Amino acid sequence: MKQTARLPSPWWRRLGLVALLLLLGGGLAWLDQRGEPESEPLPGNEAGEPDYYLEDANLTRFDADGRPYQRLETPRMAHTPIDDVIRAETPHGYLIDAEERQWQITADSARLMRGGEQLTLEGNAQLVQPDEGWQLETQTLHYDNPQAHAWSDTPSVLSQHDQRMSGERFDAWIDDNRMRLTNDVKGYLPQQPEDQ
Repeated sequence: MKQTARLPSPWWRRLGLVALLLLLGGGLAWLDQRGEPESEPLPGNEAGEPDYYLEDANLTRFDADGRPYQRLETPRMAHTPIDDVIRAETPHGYLIDAEERQWQITADSARLMRGGEQLTLEGNAQLVQPDEGWQLETQTLHYDNPQAHAWSDTPSVLSQHDQRMSGERFDAWIDDNRMRLTNDVKGYLPQQPEDQ
């Protein structure tokens, strides 16, 4: 019986096998790094990156006696530690006055400052009085909780049913149920039919 000796594989076959293994390993590592898609990046702004953010948040603030004075619902809110401001997207909520009436508020965005004592609503800001249904529309609305004072220095429209009034400045003291429009005030009152 005749036996033949096997010659060792040429060096280029071994090198090709090593290159194939490296290529396969690199492809697997790249796929592993992709993993699941990352969540939406944290919102940043001039105040820096937030230290936390909440999604689908309901925020209720209480006074020293444990009574709620402010409620805010938002799909997303973030807190920036540099300026200690909470920013909220498309907020909807209520300012609660001394008689526990709820003044409805909405806007495109909001900022809570000074430990929640000052609220600024920006973009399509609205404030609705709870009893008589007066509705304010303006671009920027500020609210100071210790004074229960809401105001706007941007053109404002105050309406109820078919009545409308506009002015350059709006003020409301919600605990007193008192509102005021000033500077270039114009109004529209529907004509009442005369008795015949």
